Amino acid sequence: MGDLKSMRDQAIKMQQALASEEVVVERSGVRVVMSGDQKIKELTIDGQEDWRIKEAIAEAIKKSQEIAAHKLTEMSGGLQGLLGGGQK
Repeated sequence: MGDLKSMRDQAIKMQQALASEEVVVERSGVRVVMSGDQKIKELTIDGQEDWRIKEAIAEAIKKSQEIAAHKLTEMSGGLQGLLGGGQK
């Protein structure tokens, strides 16, 4: 059980480290500022901030992350079964 806590602590530290990173992309009048944990901090088009597009993209990213987390959980459950983790 200690290994699971250690892995969780490492994941939390990684998420915090990613949140502190920042990516800025400017192309064709569009500027996007995103944190390393894929949260949109700023989205401007021709110098005007567009909240509708920002919120739509943020929701799409969140849903894709939820799908990835679900698939990862399914895969790790399958691996535990293969390794005898679910057997007594």
